[in-house]
Amino acid sequence: MKATGIVRRIDDLGRVVIPKEIRRTMRIREGDPLEIFTDTEGGVILKKYSPIGELGDFAKEYAESIQQATGHIACISDKDIIIAIAGIGKKGFVGKKISKELEEIILNKKISNLGKEKTIALIEGQEKEEDFTAQVICPIVTQGDAIGSVILLSQEDQIKMDDGEMKIAETAAKFLGKQMED
Repeated sequence: MKATGIVRRIDDLGRVVIPKEIRRTMRIREGDPLEIFTDTEGGVILKKYSPIGELGDFAKEYAESIQQATGHIACISDKDIIIAIAGIGKKGFVGKKISKELEEIILNKKISNLGKEKTIALIEGQEKEEDFTAQVICPIVTQGDAIGSVILLSQEDQIKMDDGEMKIAETAAKFLGKQMED
């Protein structure tokens, strides 16, 4: 934990304002759920809550199943980080912050089928053209809120994702969205 040097008072209703700079840096928006932790030294820690992150091992196994069925790299994210990935050598993506472009696609709640000339970076700091030749990105929506995404990726030249891959990603996203409702 690192100090920010910012001090805020609690108001008469028990509220504390999280400064705009911190909200922007941590990508905290109005309505985002925060989990509250306490430590043994009297500290209070606020952490963005990720319902998809709660799936952990299940998300990893699900990504592996999608990868085996499609032959493409399969990835599951929440609105902040990559939760699980299965396929060729991308394990280093897990736990990394997603790119602004991926976050925008998730928040728009529309499935995207991107070819080589339009692929986006999945994580911050990644060059978009360095890795992928095709991407299908399908937001996970539960109770009207976008909470993450299912992503299919290819690194092979001449590969185009078609309606089949889009349907698989969409089905997976709907399934995961339903899991969050229960």
